[in-house]
Amino acid sequence: MTIKKIKNILFFILGVISLGIGIAGTVLPVLPGGPFYLLASFFFAKGSKRVEAWFKRNPLYIKYVEGFRKKRGMTLKEKIRINVIADTFILFSIIYVDILIVQIILIALALYKHYFFIKKIKTIQPQKNEA
Repeated sequence: MTIKKIKNILFFILGVISLGIGIAGTVLPVLPGGPFYLLASFFFAKGSKRVEAWFKRNPLYIKYVEGFRKKRGMTLKEKIRINVIADTFILFSIIYVDILIVQIILIALALYKHYFFIKKIKTIQPQKNEA
């Protein structure tokens, strides 16, 4: 086996793992999906042009990554919608789980999520429909 083939296989495996975590992040409120989709895209692009093309046609990529990449930020409405949904699930988890350390971790993750959305993701103006 050549070094290039081993490298492609490694990138493919890392891409599948990142995609799996990204999908989990779409469902789980505590785990951000978008960064893992970006990471999966990077690994797939490094590993195989064919897999990269498939990944970029994937509806999850188009919805969550492509829009963010093109706009370089999120509208205030998008930020609020994502945070309200995530906070609802986090709050439910804090109430449902009766383990103090887990509750503290969930609160810390929620606070970090708010910090990240406020300080790290640029707020952009919504685009007017050109119809």
